[in-house]
Amino acid sequence: MIELKPSRNFLSDLRDNQIAALWMLIGSRRCFDRVTPNGWQFLFWAVLACLANTLFSWLTAGGAGHFNLQGLVSYLLWPFIALIAGIFLAQRSGLGRLMLVPAMLWLIADVNVALLQSFVQFLGQIDRLPDLSYEYLPTIFLGLFVWQTVAVFWVFARALHWPWWEQGLILVGIIITLTIWQSSVSSQPIWKVEESRITLPEAAIYAQPRLLDDVLSQMQTSVAGQSNWYFMGIAGAAYQDVFKSEVDRIQRQFDTRFGTYGRSIGLVNNKATFISQPIATKTSIERSLARIGQQMNPDSDVLFLYMTSHGLPNVFELANEPIDMQSIDPQWLRETLDRSGIRWRVIVISSCYSGSFIPALQSPDTLIITASSADRTSFGCTNEADYTYFGRAFFDEALRAQHSFKSAFDMANGRIKQWEKAQGFPHSQPQFKLGQNMALMLPQFESRLFPPDMLATPTVQPILAARATP
Repeated sequence: MIELKPSRNFLSDLRDNQIAALWMLIGSRRCFDRVTPNGWQFLFWAVLACLANTLFSWLTAGGAGHFNLQGLVSYLLWPFIALIAGIFLAQRSGLGRLMLVPAMLWLIADVNVALLQSFVQFLGQIDRLPDLSYEYLPTIFLGLFVWQTVAVFWVFARALHWPWWEQGLILVGIIITLTIWQSSVSSQPIWKVEESRITLPEAAIYAQPRLLDDVLSQMQTSVAGQSNWYFMGIAGAAYQDVFKSEVDRIQRQFDTRFGTYGRSIGLVNNKATFISQPIATKTSIERSLARIGQQMNPDSDVLFLYMTSHGLPNVFELANEPIDMQSIDPQWLRETLDRSGIRWRVIVISSCYSGSFIPALQSPDTLIITASSADRTSFGCTNEADYTYFGRAFFDEALRAQHSFKSAFDMANGRIKQWEKAQGFPHSQPQFKLGQNMALMLPQFESRLFPPDMLATPTVQPILAARATP
């Protein structure tokens, strides 16, 4: 039989009920020695559970959206079921106070679980969790919910000595109800973000071919007798503005400071530029590289290719809804560059795991710089930022202060390491791979970019915490 502890005062009951829920979560019948059910305790924990779950839902939504009453009603299905079960148990055992116990134990346990989930969700939003954990967090959160629900059933089954068939029927009922509830809460969260449908303006359908043709037709031919630099920037992911901002700024930097005006192109995926800039697709990239290759002198001219986006191992993301795009893999990029006829290449890739592109892109005539190693993430992708960590350190600071790519890379690497350490991030380990032939020719090429009288004025700006750019 279950014997419940008599009520003393609100704070003592609050403490005892919290301890009882912790015992219940580990499957111990000692929870019944501490639980103190009454109407005020039930009301307090019900309100606190609603607030804790609203907090978790708000964090999951990233602070966007609006409160959804239907989602809160869906959440309250479980304590309601527990309350009905308590009424049944109270009538069956003749112990009236038992009526509130299942619902109270469930609510108290859910408050603890919801606060734990909120803390983990917050850590994820400020990039304090291991990268691999993000994939498994939804499963872990669901497991915690199943655990607290089954724990209530388990302690009552043990304390009241239910027969095996009764335990089986109740467990099946819990699983069926949980399945129905999960589908409901997924579509109706407590804090709901209305899905915004991105549309492609009709004008963009006609503008995009013309925009690309116009830019490519204006690409100037090489000036004989000197080394000419050509610039191509690719902003891959449309859903974060930092990539567009970075390519726009770096293209202006190369055009005005390094003399690539008339020999540069920016391919940008962003919803704001559907009818003003060529988008970045495999087709536009291939056509642009082919055109640059036609205009260059393969013996003396150099391509500076800058790519910035999110990434995975051997994947550079191209995304621009509602267009269905294929992302870039290292082998495709290497083959496209080879077909273009461009010999001398400086390739800079800013994305997570960008070092995975190095093996396929390496050649004697190529310098490859990546924002991270093959197994590391890079940082700084937010809509509010003008540059990623790597973009700011290398282009906005180091290339304004140094007169070679190697010295600029070393300076940027040091700066990035400082910023990442200050924010508690693991070092992204930027990479610098220089081909043998390029090592011989690079000083000559760089002399065109960095004349001896060029003034160095570094620009240092504060770095704020930002998400990783996987």
